[in-house]
Amino acid sequence: MSTILTPPVVSSASVPEAGPSKPHRSPRLRVQRTILTVTVVLIVIVQVYPLAWLFLTSFRTPADFAGGDPFAIPSEFTLDNYARAFETGNLWLNIANSLIVTLGASALIVVAGMMAAYALQVLGFRFSSLVRSVFLLGIIVPVQIALVPLFIDYAQIGLLDTHVSMILPLAAFSLPMGVYLFSSFYEYIPRELYEAASLDGAGPYRIFLQITAPLSVNTIITVVLVNSIFIWNDFIFANTFVLSDGLKTIPLGLQNYIGAMGNTDWTATFAAVCVTVTPLLLVFLVLNKAMIAGLESGATKG
Repeated sequence: MSTILTPPVVSSASVPEAGPSKPHRSPRLRVQRTILTVTVVLIVIVQVYPLAWLFLTSFRTPADFAGGDPFAIPSEFTLDNYARAFETGNLWLNIANSLIVTLGASALIVVAGMMAAYALQVLGFRFSSLVRSVFLLGIIVPVQIALVPLFIDYAQIGLLDTHVSMILPLAAFSLPMGVYLFSSFYEYIPRELYEAASLDGAGPYRIFLQITAPLSVNTIITVVLVNSIFIWNDFIFANTFVLSDGLKTIPLGLQNYIGAMGNTDWTATFAAVCVTVTPLLLVFLVLNKAMIAGLESGATKG
């Protein structure tokens, strides 16, 4: 006779209840996180400290800055530096000129960059990859090589000492980066969206205006912010093509604070720099989320 073996019955009381498992972090992972945290803190300090020192120094009295430690916390605060900053130079005029140049160049970059990227990435044509490579090569071209030829051409056609003489080269040298960012975004827009619009009778211009452009808002903000920093702080083109005081931008206008024999009113200069830097910082802080979204764009929208 065969014996039937039955498994032993285990009481439920003897089985330990499975609780939530605690994540186990290895010592190597903790060390990596610590190094990463320290690195981020150091980068923030390196980036923020000069800006904080600039704003604090703009409120110091000239005697406190000249006689004490220039890197110490101010012992006395004053607003006279800002009053002298506006009295010494044409600060409002310099800001207006920089604003005109920045807005004009940014508009050209956005319009030309969107249209070029749309033609290269969406419409496509023969040798489009080669044309895109030529655009990308423009990123590594130094701006200095264009100064003398542009100066001669501007003098011959009457564009020297105008806002246009600064807007055109600034937009041209920033255009390759704009084309690259727009092309990278258009690559992830599904082709089915364009095909559906074509079946509904929409042409390429209508598709560009009603589909592509509205989807590109975050990328437009990214392109504008990335290039505005370079355009707003431009000194090379402004110093080469601007001859009159009425067209000086901010970098050129700051030279007005250098007096005779190289004497410089440093506290007034720092106050002027704070006035000119603050608008760009505020715009960047307000639109930084849209900028990050534009850089990370790639998901399907709509």
